[in-house]
Amino acid sequence: YGTVDFKEKRVYIEFNEYVQLKDQQKEFYTSPFMKKTPLVSLRGRGIQVDIKDTLLPNQTYSLNFGRSVADNNEGNPYTGLRYVFSTGSEIDSLMMSGYSVDAYTSDTVGNVFLLFYDPKADSVPERDSTVFQSKPLAVGRAFPNGIFLVENLKPMDYRVYALEDNNGNRQYEAGVDRIAFLDSTYNPATMPAFDIWYDSSRMYLQAQPQILMRMFMDEPSKRQTYSSSARPMKNKIQLYFTAPHPKIEELSFDSIDPGAIVTEYLTPKHDSMELWFDLSKIEKMPDTLKGRIIYHGHDTLNRLRLDTVQLKLGWKAPPVKERKKPKEGEPEEKLPNPFSVSVTPSGTVNPEKHIKFAFSMPLAMVDSSAIVLEQILDDEPVKGAKPLPPSLKRPSQPDGQDGKNTPAKPRKTKRIPLHFTQDTLKIREWTMSAAWKPGARYSLLIPAETFVNVNGEKNDTMRTEFSVADPEKFGTVLLNIQGKTPESEYIVQLLDGNNSLKQEKRNVGTGDIRFNYVPAGDIKFRIIEDRNGNGKWDSGNLVERRQPERAEFFVNAEGEDTFATKTNWEIEFTMDMNRIFAPVTMQSLSRLLDEREAQRQRREAEKRAKEGSKRDDRNRQQNNSN
Repeated sequence: YGTVDFKEKRVYIEFNEYVQLKDQQKEFYTSPFMKKTPLVSLRGRGIQVDIKDTLLPNQTYSLNFGRSVADNNEGNPYTGLRYVFSTGSEIDSLMMSGYSVDAYTSDTVGNVFLLFYDPKADSVPERDSTVFQSKPLAVGRAFPNGIFLVENLKPMDYRVYALEDNNGNRQYEAGVDRIAFLDSTYNPATMPAFDIWYDSSRMYLQAQPQILMRMFMDEPSKRQTYSSSARPMKNKIQLYFTAPHPKIEELSFDSIDPGAIVTEYLTPKHDSMELWFDLSKIEKMPDTLKGRIIYHGHDTLNRLRLDTVQLKLGWKAPPVKERKKPKEGEPEEKLPNPFSVSVTPSGTVNPEKHIKFAFSMPLAMVDSSAIVLEQILDDEPVKGAKPLPPSLKRPSQPDGQDGKNTPAKPRKTKRIPLHFTQDTLKIREWTMSAAWKPGARYSLLIPAETFVNVNGEKNDTMRTEFSVADPEKFGTVLLNIQGKTPESEYIVQLLDGNNSLKQEKRNVGTGDIRFNYVPAGDIKFRIIEDRNGNGKWDSGNLVERRQPERAEFFVNAEGEDTFATKTNWEIEFTMDMNRIFAPVTMQSLSRLLDEREAQRQRREAEKRAKEGSKRDDRNRQQNNSN
């Protein structure tokens, strides 16, 4: 270990017992990476490493085995085994530590590679090509808990990157691997000192982090071309492009009026789209549909130019299964109505979210004036009325509200005005809103043929009764936001204890905001620094050297990030964005890890306590039975 003036082609590491190699393709790596990966094999009671590459002069190398070496009997890994040598007269001995997390979720990202480059390798500051055109001078790897300790560095400035190598090729691929980079250069010789210790429970070294790597998934740079098309239904076709937001100059079909075509984008990037043909406006839909697309696409030299694609899409009706003829005297079997819609919620309605309708096809006609919404003023429920099921594909109750076609008892009701509006982005989704009264009960009647889709299919009569959520059965959260500047905007997300998004407020500035109808239980807050004010979290861009927008969890003065809500309770928090989005320092990183470790230990203690309580209950039940 530590050999200088190294000129060999083989390294042999001998143990006092037989060992085995496990997942060496994933675990073994060299620093710096070698163009030809060394051959690692078992020989006797040892490991033989044959170096296939030509080594650089005056370079410190390390062979890192990760957890690939384990004893032969029990398979226990020898974590952190390394062999270090230098082709020069000395071993580079400096170190740097850090922590790697997902930029949006703040979850730990373990086992990522840390890449240290010469800053002179990329001379164009506004366009970063370092990881594509240069080789790192040194490589390290984070432990499973995101902490990394990179050794054998020189006393020089480095540009630091982190790479999640998902396909194991030791190269960065946008859209496949998460990446992170630091804006400035860092010299390990001028960094603050840090502590290192051995974690006996994890069985590897730990260190105070000096730097934070925020991992993000970058969008791959793609050439814009027409990819493919399909016709899964008689009146629906699908078009696919290879890059986001294709610029289309013309999209036309022979003998089809453009007004009969409804366009639906399948992704926010508009690179996939569905075209629905309204059969009520088309005399006859051809079996072979012909048309063309004129769009701006890239040629072989990566230049944008107008390109024309001729479309020819055939469709053949699937065979229809022959129906059995009814026996004499039996009624003919009624086919189910193909019209389909999903309605949420199926029970109690949140007055802030209203009632959502998701149709299987775009609607060609909506008669919203036929929908009858009434507030129920007496206390007697409608017999046979049921909550709206998740999917309405069959006829609902008969005309008699008691389910027997007999007249129902008159009820005290009041007609309520409603609004039935289409989502601006998702054209098959509609919202029914009204001036809901908290805690009140309502009846809803949607007569047959209120909705007609582009297939000409019509809904059956739908009837239901529901209640509006009572705020006294929920908690309320008040937040006092103190922004960095009067112009600063943020996105504040309310999550449950499992980090699932429950509510979100966008374009939040300095002032008070309120979350109503918060179910009792654990909650958390994620705050996004919305730098461009577009109301969403934006990932980073490596080539443009643009960092992802910061997303941080709110932590109070006691280091807690999880809070409890109760029914009919109101809790209040003050959020100082200067503190939440303060510059990252070694001290703040150490504090963050201490808080996370304390939270982990609390969760483990609570889990053990629950398991102990269940065990005691089982023992008591067993003793009572005896």
